[in-house]
Amino acid sequence: MTSRPMVRPEDIDSIDLASPRLYAENELDEVWRHLRTHRPVYWHPPRADRPGFWVISRYADVNKVYQDKAHFTTENGNALATLLTGGDSASGTMLAVTDGVRHHQIRNVLNKGFSKRTLNLIAHSLQQSVDRLLLAALDKGECDAAHDISANVPLGAICDLLEIPEADRTFLLSQTAHAWSSDYADAPPEDNWVAKNEILLYFSKLCRERKGSANDDMVSLLANCRIDDQPLNSVELMANCYGLMIGGDETGRHAITGAILALIEHPDQWRALKNGDVDLDTATEEVLRWTVPSLHGGRTATGDVVVGGEQIKAGDVVSVWIYSANRDETVFDQPDRFDLARTPNKHFTFAYGTHYCLGHHLGRMEVYAVLDGLRRLVTDLEQIGEEKWIYSSILHGMSSLPVRLTA
Repeated sequence: MTSRPMVRPEDIDSIDLASPRLYAENELDEVWRHLRTHRPVYWHPPRADRPGFWVISRYADVNKVYQDKAHFTTENGNALATLLTGGDSASGTMLAVTDGVRHHQIRNVLNKGFSKRTLNLIAHSLQQSVDRLLLAALDKGECDAAHDISANVPLGAICDLLEIPEADRTFLLSQTAHAWSSDYADAPPEDNWVAKNEILLYFSKLCRERKGSANDDMVSLLANCRIDDQPLNSVELMANCYGLMIGGDETGRHAITGAILALIEHPDQWRALKNGDVDLDTATEEVLRWTVPSLHGGRTATGDVVVGGEQIKAGDVVSVWIYSANRDETVFDQPDRFDLARTPNKHFTFAYGTHYCLGHHLGRMEVYAVLDGLRRLVTDLEQIGEEKWIYSSILHGMSSLPVRLTA
């Protein structure tokens, strides 16, 4: 319903692709289409006090960067917000910004918490939670899909995995929602840091409480694991609990809100879902491709390398744009069409390579459960107010989406 101005390709050299305001207040589809065709590996000039960086927009080049461990690392950060401001303080401790042997060791520990048995146990409670949220929204008639539905689905799932007490979940949601984004353009950057620190402090306390516990939740798993016969230190414990909480909440939340908006804006796809004309697994993949909860991924070049015909130097900051790659015309037929029956659909929403999203199964389960619940319980969806997009250069989603649901 909200009409945002389209940024023109001829303005590319004057806009700031690292600006949170840019994505909240504008549409960039024409810019990405232009870059993929004419400047697929583009050097973004410095802005204000921030250095320049490479912008990779084409699917094939994004794929190359993701797979090239010899020339690219996440250890300085995996997003422009940290890469352009001195690096990530969790480097070498949190899975997402750790490479090499330590990455492999921590990932092996965390994989145990995402076992098939554990996820199967969560699947049933997840669908019950989704149905309960949808029935409550139907009972009210009008609701904010971002607040009343989307925010609570992934929060419940990741908190179940971490065994977060019910009384603490609302507090954690309020912090995760502002660790990497803001609801307003003029929100001070200190708000992000306060939110991040609150999450870290919370998990520091929880890890101490779970030390020596025989529980099989993710926090207890981390608190009591040993790598090379040594426990994780306190920084590693806090950082990886934080990573699980942020990753498990943000991606699913924005994908679900985006799915609801997409179904409203594409009534033919809503009918296809309602009529059972599309497979739910296939529909889930299209929602993930279309909504792109993470706009980009960040890397630092560790050596000179050529990508897309351009020479990237050691030390250069490189950004791979998932939003653009997921709409690459050379890979996806009619990429600007929302098509729940789309197949194949090898999108980059969960990244690729060594840093492929650890919780991808859980993210898919959450979207699947919402699509299933909407198909069974809801007759009609209607947007009744303007959506509000979050201010972030990495996350892509809405802080508000007023809707009317009909049973």
